Amino acid sequence: MTGPVLCAVDISNPHRDDNVLEEAARLAALDGRQLVVVTVVPDYGMSVVGSYFGQSHHDKMVEHARELLGESVTAALGAEAKESVRQVVTTGRAYDEILRVAEKIKASLIVIGAHKPDFKDYLLGPNAARVVRHSTCSVYVVR
Repeated sequence: MTGPVLCAVDISNPHRDDNVLEEAARLAALDGRQLVVVTVVPDYGMSVVGSYFGQSHHDKMVEHARELLGESVTAALGAEAKESVRQVVTTGRAYDEILRVAEKIKASLIVIGAHKPDFKDYLLGPNAARVVRHSTCSVYVVR
């Protein structure tokens, strides 16, 4: 591996991705790679409901996501590890943003969790499956 390890987490369910963070940290440590953790905030501004939310609402959501991401990293990896982990909060569709960040940082590995799919996921495909299909680097899926 030559680039950082990118770990994608969903902060909407606290502690659900603790095992994903732990596995990503373990894999990054194997080769002395930097761990970058990303979470994606939905972009309500691009949808029909976007007209009901102002920019300040979006900014508050991003700030709250940043706080929750920090808490998740601390809970899963500890306060010391949190200082060395780069945390990224971005806005958009989860799979698009995960792939965009991976490309931007030249990630050598993406670590993502596989969760029980909803019925809609059988029709559209979950984010993890889309990341696996479209990534230009290796993807490690944690069950």
